[in-house]
Amino acid sequence: MIACGENRLYEQWLLSGSERLNMLDMPLQAVLSQTARVFPDKTVITYGVQKVTYRQLDEFSNRFANALVNCGVKKGSRVALFLLNSPQFVVAYFGVLKAGAVVTVVSPLHKELELEQQLCDSGAEVIVVLESLFGIVKKVMCKTLLKTVIVTGEAVVGEDCFKASSVNVGFNVFDFSDLIKKSSCMSLDFKFIPETDLAVIQYTSGTAGVPKGVMLSHTNLVSNVLSFSSWINGTFNDVFLSVLPFFHVYGMTTSMLVPISLGAEMVLLSRFDPVECLCVLDKFGVSVFCGSSIMFSMLSGLELERYNLSGVRVCISGASRLFDHVQERFMRAGVFLVEGYGLTEASPVTHCTPIDRSIGPVKIGSVGLALPGTEVRIVDVESGCRSVAVGERGELCVRGLQVMRGYWQNSLETYKVLRDGWLFTGDIVYMDSDGYMYIVDRKKDLLKCRGYSVCPRSLKMLYIGT
Repeated sequence: MIACGENRLYEQWLLSGSERLNMLDMPLQAVLSQTARVFPDKTVITYGVQKVTYRQLDEFSNRFANALVNCGVKKGSRVALFLLNSPQFVVAYFGVLKAGAVVTVVSPLHKELELEQQLCDSGAEVIVVLESLFGIVKKVMCKTLLKTVIVTGEAVVGEDCFKASSVNVGFNVFDFSDLIKKSSCMSLDFKFIPETDLAVIQYTSGTAGVPKGVMLSHTNLVSNVLSFSSWINGTFNDVFLSVLPFFHVYGMTTSMLVPISLGAEMVLLSRFDPVECLCVLDKFGVSVFCGSSIMFSMLSGLELERYNLSGVRVCISGASRLFDHVQERFMRAGVFLVEGYGLTEASPVTHCTPIDRSIGPVKIGSVGLALPGTEVRIVDVESGCRSVAVGERGELCVRGLQVMRGYWQNSLETYKVLRDGWLFTGDIVYMDSDGYMYIVDRKKDLLKCRGYSVCPRSLKMLYIGT
């Protein structure tokens, strides 16, 4: 709960000249600073028994920003985060932005070769790494441009969020918690052009297998955050279960940036465990849970009725196809589960089933309608020039403020997918008469059959005679 004074302040914030809309003109880190001014003493992060307020998060990230500048980070420098979901991730993320630098997030599942490739391609000179992953960084450091390594201990439930690591600090190796304690809490003053200045270089291989750095500007991310939070009717009273990995743009946007923009609370989990997840939904009164279809499939096999899930206002599935029976299982248990769609190149969300039933119904099998501010075209697969009719299959194209600047140092691949502001997604879809989108297949998976482009699943049905 928040204090009555904070409640009034929030209402004034919403009514005093569209302050949230003004966020579109801000760099991403300013969203945190503004929310911290409105809700200084409200909890933003719950991690086990640990609590972090908005004031603390703003101050900790200021301290980390100053530490980075003292380590030689300049505006536009790239800083890699090699971390699990944790308070350190959130502090480091906003600290990098406040230092004028660009975040590039590394999957903690990466091994030496994958880490080396991303560090070399991004040109990262600083990396923030979990102690248990430090050995991987040591093996590749001499092959990259890394100059500084910042190590953090893995936070344990019931212990200090910023636990000191046991790694021996020395030349160019620093302890995260030590830097936080010793650095200034003063805010830094960098000039930003949100539309063009990069906030994140997010690596994605899509289905092509070749890692590409997606350049996301401050405006790209802020616009998608505002659009998605509006679509789900998010408020400061919401509690988000943040178990989607923040190293993935879906988790980063929907489970970290969206709640911060709202002044809401995040309950962080470093790893997904189905039973623990249901216990958290019950114990902490979670109201919003964005997850993957795999997560919801695993949860659907448990006895959902044993848990008090009455506070869960909405669950949204993304990342891959949500099975109909899984969605129906949650609905029978009284939990509103719907599907959305997005891609890294669009920051990422472009479509979602309406949460507000007055906008439209839930259609099983559909990823819903385009989010506010997102334009949609479906074009023929062969030429990419002709818009197809309602119900006809074609390649999905989207346009809006959330569409990436391009691929990092890869103009050829950028040229292939960005044309006149339209992002060609590579996904084969069709739209019904109500504007609802249905994903059919990937363009690269299409096969030629009798002179036509045919989806593999359609071809299989043709051969088995069904």
